[in-house]
Amino acid sequence: MGTLEYNSSHPAIEVDDLTLAHLKIVIGTKLRRQESFMMTWSPGGEGPARLSAWIHPSIPLVIAFDDAAHAPIDAARVTKMLEHLNAHGEIVVSS
Repeated sequence: MGTLEYNSSHPAIEVDDLTLAHLKIVIGTKLRRQESFMMTWSPGGEGPARLSAWIHPSIPLVIAFDDAAHAPIDAARVTKMLEHLNAHGEIVVSS
């Protein structure tokens, strides 16, 4: 279980390493193009049931993997994630 930490304003988002590897490509692609977007996730535990953040190229993002080995990337999954993000302006993170 890796983590994605955005702007250090909330606890890191826990995401399994395989999903996190795909998110890294999708988020990296959008930010490299200077394209902002909304990201939504369920933090679990106490507090809000769902959080959303505006992802922008100028805000720090740290992606930490638990496993040192690179997760296998499914190009079709990346394409599907990017298509959904481009169509809806939002990516929903779920492990």
